Amino acid sequence: MKLHGIFPPIATPFDHTGDLYLAKVQHNVEKWNRTQLAGYVVCGSTGESVMLTGEEKARLWEAVRQAAAPEKLLIAGTGMESVRETVQLTNLAAGIGYRAAMVRTPHYYKNLMALPGAQALYFRAVADQAKIPIIIYNWPQVTGVDIPASTVVELAEHPNIIAVKESSGNIEKTMQMVRECRSGFQVLVGSAPTLWPCLMVGAVGAILAFANAAPYACLSILEAVRTREDQAAAELQSRCAPAAVAVTVKYGIPGLKCAMDLNGYYGGPPRLPLLPVGPEAKREIEEAFREIRG
Repeated sequence: MKLHGIFPPIATPFDHTGDLYLAKVQHNVEKWNRTQLAGYVVCGSTGESVMLTGEEKARLWEAVRQAAAPEKLLIAGTGMESVRETVQLTNLAAGIGYRAAMVRTPHYYKNLMALPGAQALYFRAVADQAKIPIIIYNWPQVTGVDIPASTVVELAEHPNIIAVKESSGNIEKTMQMVRECRSGFQVLVGSAPTLWPCLMVGAVGAILAFANAAPYACLSILEAVRTREDQAAAELQSRCAPAAVAVTVKYGIPGLKCAMDLNGYYGGPPRLPLLPVGPEAKREIEEAFREIRG
């Protein structure tokens, strides 16, 4: 299964009462369908997955499956703290029609899950029982747990673990995984501010929150790298950097949803206890996205 291209980990639309707003799921997906995005990740961190019930996740998976164009690859975010629940969700998504599962590192018991052996056991146990291939998802800035490159190299030997989404922004680590993982194992970027350099060192694609609001900007960088227009790729990356940082590092999901509203998608409110951005942050985001179309 090729994971080349740009995938947005789609934001979850909520209405003013905090309920899922499935009509807006359809609106956003149908608009993304008109782009060259490779597919969609549903119920990732950007989708506020930790705020969703299992039933809500299943409803979202089904809604996106119905709205997505046939050529779009569907990936489900299924990572939970236990192997048992992760496997249950992964196989539920498989039954709905998802082709792969993105599984984050468990992190609640940090002192135990920071051990490479425990991490390897978790991913192997999930992959052994999953009906679809697994993508390792590493985002240490949020989880507080970093899966080492050496452990990813080891896990890449498992036939049902096909890729890693590396969101640390560590280019050197990305290079090591590209260099040392088995042939066919795929390294994906999870940090929009480092998209261009990571693609240059061998990442095959990216799963980017920024792509929710600015898919064309992400796709333009990817295309410039593919056609070896290095200067153009660097300039595009530089132009996008302030907006990408604003809606990921600085303001997070509330900022991203604000940017989606500005660019013709439905962002809407985040789910409590997350709060919408204030007027000053909104002005900053508007300025950063002034020349970045959706």
